[in-house]
Amino acid sequence: GAEETQRVLDALDYRADSVPETKTALVGAYFLIALETAMRIGEICALTSNDILLSQNYCIIRDSKNGDCRHVPLSKAAVEVFKRVLQSGLTVDAETAGALFRKYCKRAEIADLHFHDTRHESLTRLARKLDVLDLARMVGHRDPKSLMIYYNATASEIASRLD
Repeated sequence: GAEETQRVLDALDYRADSVPETKTALVGAYFLIALETAMRIGEICALTSNDILLSQNYCIIRDSKNGDCRHVPLSKAAVEVFKRVLQSGLTVDAETAGALFRKYCKRAEIADLHFHDTRHESLTRLARKLDVLDLARMVGHRDPKSLMIYYNATASEIASRLD
């Protein structure tokens, strides 16, 4: 939840109102980006400034887990974080980012949290906003059926969207 997210960000010394100045703080930014986009740590770390098209609100994953290139839409929050990431000029590889994430979660006494958990959390959030075909395109799933576990709306919630 929000409290655990803030504990992770505090441990990584990430500040929402400033440009990351360390690789550790950069991992905090990547953590937020992952929560907003459902991107994997390797995908985020592989991005170059040419792949992040902030004026058009998307980034390009050139080599995803399934080998496909995909365009990932960015929320306003993701755009803001990416602006600060680009200003920092810092980079970190996926292996180092993962190690830093684990180290600082442990330091914050947050047990059993893995960077990849952001994907499930993000998919759950995005399923409330996007239809399954758009979600599949955004996160790179070829079979939308695999995403149906994230769609748990009640009949009343669905009814509220009809009008």
